[in-house]
Amino acid sequence: MLSRPPRIAAIHGLAGFGRSSLSVVIPTLSAMGVQVCPIPTAVLSTHTGGLGEVEYRDLTDYIRPCVAHYQSLELSFEGVYSGFLSNPAQVDDVKTLIAAYPQALVVVDPVMGDHGRLYRTYTPALTERIRELVTAAAVITPNPTEASILLKEQYQHDPIARQPLKSKLVRLSELGPRYVVITGVELVSGGCANVGYDRTQNAFWCVRYDYVPTNYPGTGDIFASVLTGAMVTGDSFPMAMGRATQFVETAIKITFSYGTDPRHGVMLEKCLGLLTQHEVMKNYELL
Repeated sequence: MLSRPPRIAAIHGLAGFGRSSLSVVIPTLSAMGVQVCPIPTAVLSTHTGGLGEVEYRDLTDYIRPCVAHYQSLELSFEGVYSGFLSNPAQVDDVKTLIAAYPQALVVVDPVMGDHGRLYRTYTPALTERIRELVTAAAVITPNPTEASILLKEQYQHDPIARQPLKSKLVRLSELGPRYVVITGVELVSGGCANVGYDRTQNAFWCVRYDYVPTNYPGTGDIFASVLTGAMVTGDSFPMAMGRATQFVETAIKITFSYGTDPRHGVMLEKCLGLLTQHEVMKNYELL
């Protein structure tokens, strides 16, 4: 039993405004009782989703010395969690950190794009390196766009049926990770869901949620953070999926009710208290 809170090294970008990346990763995991050690890959004045010309600084030269310092202190981590990367060379730094902590849960959120398009900072070289990084993960959390990119398939916006969806989950798992979650899936049977696969148990999971007609930046970061925190603190994989889905759904509904500018992200501050409630989740079903 640990004599301290679980500790996660979070390798993400830091956007000063817009509620995404480390600005939501840190409070989300902290509310769950997890100590976050942020390792910023870049600093940005805002996220890159429609808030004008972003002031941007790459921090590739910071990551490796930071990791070396943590190793010199003999710090231990229960999780290594990567998100937005700004340079292909950073993949090597993340892999170095993963290798240094072989017992840690490795979560890779392959932040590359959405709605069928790559984010503006992602080059073909960086995209290919993210595919490489996924092979070292235990858990990945792509959205449908990122799942298509990882599988080198043409993105299809149409709702997807159960069997093709299961096939996609299996093929993503064959890249390396034991656990795969595809977020924001439209189902042929109706509605939206986050869907997952546990390769070891050969189990497919589905957590449905209510659709709200808008889009907010950072919801993928929040989902992956809650999922990571839940798994590190003892939830089963489907329970963690359920907890993450419920929290993001609630945050979206609360924010939508206020009618705030979607570019400003979800009103995380209104919701964090929910993460301190250790409700046993049961809102998942077999896919």
